[in-house]
Amino acid sequence: MANGMGSLYIGASGLRSSQTAINTTANNLANVNTTGYVRQQVLFGDKTYITYGKAAVSKQQAGLGVSIADVVHTRDIFLDRSYRTESGRQSFYAACYSTTSEVETYFQEMEGQAFQDNLEDFWGAFQEFEKDPSDSINQNLVMQKASLFLSRTKSVYSSLQNYQTNINTQISDNIDRINELGKTIFTLNQKISAVEAGGVETAMSLRDERDNALDELATYATIDYKELSDGTVKVKLEGVDFVDEAHAFQIAKKVDDLTGFITPYWPQMSDTNRNEYSEVFNFNVDISSEYNTDVGGLKALIMQRGDHYANYSDIEGMSQETYNDTTGMSVMLVIESQLDQLFHNIVTSINDTICPNIESDKVINGIDENGNAVTLPAGTKILDTANCAVGADGKIPPEELFTRTGCDRYTKVTGADGNTYYVYNEEDLSDTSKMYTTRSLSVNAQIMDQPSRLAHLTQEGKVAYSFAQTLAAVWEKSEITLSPNSTGTCTFGEYYAQMIGELGTVGSVYDSTSTTLEGTATAIDNKRTQVTGVSSDEELTNMIKYQNAYNAASRYINVVSEMIDVLLTGLGA
Repeated sequence: MANGMGSLYIGASGLRSSQTAINTTANNLANVNTTGYVRQQVLFGDKTYITYGKAAVSKQQAGLGVSIADVVHTRDIFLDRSYRTESGRQSFYAACYSTTSEVETYFQEMEGQAFQDNLEDFWGAFQEFEKDPSDSINQNLVMQKASLFLSRTKSVYSSLQNYQTNINTQISDNIDRINELGKTIFTLNQKISAVEAGGVETAMSLRDERDNALDELATYATIDYKELSDGTVKVKLEGVDFVDEAHAFQIAKKVDDLTGFITPYWPQMSDTNRNEYSEVFNFNVDISSEYNTDVGGLKALIMQRGDHYANYSDIEGMSQETYNDTTGMSVMLVIESQLDQLFHNIVTSINDTICPNIESDKVINGIDENGNAVTLPAGTKILDTANCAVGADGKIPPEELFTRTGCDRYTKVTGADGNTYYVYNEEDLSDTSKMYTTRSLSVNAQIMDQPSRLAHLTQEGKVAYSFAQTLAAVWEKSEITLSPNSTGTCTFGEYYAQMIGELGTVGSVYDSTSTTLEGTATAIDNKRTQVTGVSSDEELTNMIKYQNAYNAASRYINVVSEMIDVLLTGLGA
């Protein structure tokens, strides 16, 4: 009778184990399309054996049935690390490509045809002006095309600035998401530790959720992580503790007062009262796969946005090393500074032709137009009054075509020698209103009202054909360089073609690198899926197997039950 009752326990263990296996398989099938779900595998083991005695050949034992030895939650940590590194690198180059692609749209076509047409129309107006500078139609054409050219340039430049603001919003959102992921990982750490504290149960679903959070976190920045003995995971972000046993540190936002641009920093490592900030990302090192510094979409966004609105001063006169370490790192800064440099050189070349300057060959003492005594050293730029053309009003100095918002072109000085000098007001690189830059220029309102005030006559009142030829020839001078990395000079038309070509080349490199890394990340993820993923065919096969095992255990119990019933009935008779 004892053996009969023991047989019932053995059958019951088979029922329980098969039921657990069926439930586990059903859970796998239910989550076959759940992102990040790791399949669970049932491992069976023997229950305790009872030993009755020893024989010469073997022990005299009776087993107590089957049990669930473990439910395995399998992951490959090496594939996880590889995937997270490659997905982070892919996110970096994808963000870079997205920026270059968006910039290209602001010029309307890949070759920038729409903007280039506007540039060529402006040049064409001066070619017509060259034919007869005294013709009011040609004068009006110059003013019309100048206005259109300035308006178009300002529109493109403004669009670039707006896109920088758009990137800045993305940066803010990414920081918020990173902080949210940090809190999620910290909370999951606590839950996992509590569930697994008894050493009996594995918090599988919670671990899946945490792994998903780590996968996403890796796309924003470089992460390093380590699982501790209690099941919690410590995470470092860009080499700094982000999640540990007791904290989920948050990234703070430093906002620039002028631009509103956000820079992420670590508040726990900063002293804001002293204006000392420990920034999350270090851009003082080369961006390279060799140094593992080309990882993270957030890093790419900050780099491509830049830290200010650029103009020609961010490129002109810079050494190659300085340029590559500052402006050259950002697509937005490069394209803004190159566009503004093109505009600046066109504007200053035209203005300098209309209002030519020379350097004084002596010290000039005199009184300026405000009544202040001035002393001008030798070499000071002054208007070449003897060789400038004039408008119909005969005014000297003639009106420049483009004017700065912050100052006039000249300051009038009456010299002690009785001569009148027009001293050129130099550009002030610390004040954009005093620079010939896109943001602070307008077409001269005096000439807009009266196009005949555009210089076109000699001071003797004759038509200045030679002056008009010089003005038209400005467009064909080869004296502008795209960047410190360029070796030769080019005309304005060639400059623009090179600028758009360089942008397209950079975008193509980012695109191909992103596509390649996407393929690499996908291949690694496919290998991960082979380890962690659910195969519906395999699980259905397991379901049939465990169902049959359950039925077999059930039949076994029925047979033992009937046997016991017969024995009890027989004994009762």
